[in-house]
Parts: sequence; structure tokens; C-alpha cells
Amino acid sequence: MGIVERHKILAFYGVPGTGTTVTYHRMKKFTQFSASKNPIEYSRQYVDEPFQQTDVVGFAPSYAYAFDRHTGLDVQNDIIDITDNEKLGDEAVRSIIIVDTTTATGTTTLTADAKMRSYSVIPNTEGDNINIYTYSGNLKVRGELSDVTVSTSDDWQTVTIST
Repeated sequence: MGIVERHKILAFYGVPGTGTTVTYHRMKKFTQFSASKNPIEYSRQYVDEPFQQTDVVGFAPSYAYAFDRHTGLDVQNDIIDITDNEKLGDEAVRSIIIVDTTTATGTTTLTADAKMRSYSVIPNTEGDNINIYTYSGNLKVRGELSDVTVSTSDDWQTVTIST
């Protein structure tokens, strides 16, 4: 039993290719990628009780992201394209896969269980650093959470969903 280091939980971003192909690239050079569960609550007070009751009736998960702009990174290039071209609706929806690499098995090809969901890319700021050009925003839920199994043969640079 031990502590899990932050860099062992990796996010992979689905970059659209030609046609219907999507390649899941590791989200490299991000300075922030933090999850918020944003529970949806239902509260009520019954007349026969002196307290209020609250239940969680849903979630609206999101990720806050920030990165220093680097050249040659497909994920950053896609987010920059969404930002610069002010893409709307389905044009700004991407799938994210979260992998706990500490659970991986295999030797040459590694396999791990993961969580996958679609998110809308919601840009916020850019260029707010005097030294490095930066981008930030949020990924907000756009679909249901699903369990997937992923594999990698390039040391977690990309993953493929196993069928």
C-alpha cells in the first residue's frame, strides 16, 4: 500500500483525424488538470422534522485545464484550433480517457481499466503570462461516463480502446 503520484493518473484526449478516426493522445505539458464533480443536490425539509435533508441527484463533472503553449503537440493544437476559431456545439466536443497507470498489466503492450466521457471544450483565457503564451479553460460534461479498457505499446503516449 502506498501513495499514488499525480503523474501516474494520465488523461488522454481524443484528437479527430480523417473521417471518423480518433487518436487518444496523452495530454502533455498541462500545468493544470483538476476535476470538479459538481454534484446536483435536491434539498427539502419535511414538516415533521427540524432539519433539512439533502440528496445528490446527479453530477455535472468538469476539468479545469491550463497549459503553456508548445509546438508539435496534437492535443494543444486541437484546443488552440477550437479556441482561435471559436468552434461551437459538436465541433468543440472531445472524448477524454482517464487512466490510472498503476493498475496496468502486461509487458510489451500495457493494458489498464479506464474511465471515458465526452466533454465540451470551453476556452477561457489565453496569453495571460508575460513569459510564456498560455491557454486555460474548462472541459464540461457532455455525455455519460463509461468504463473502458485501454492498451498502449508506446509507453503511454497514446492509448487504444480495446474491444
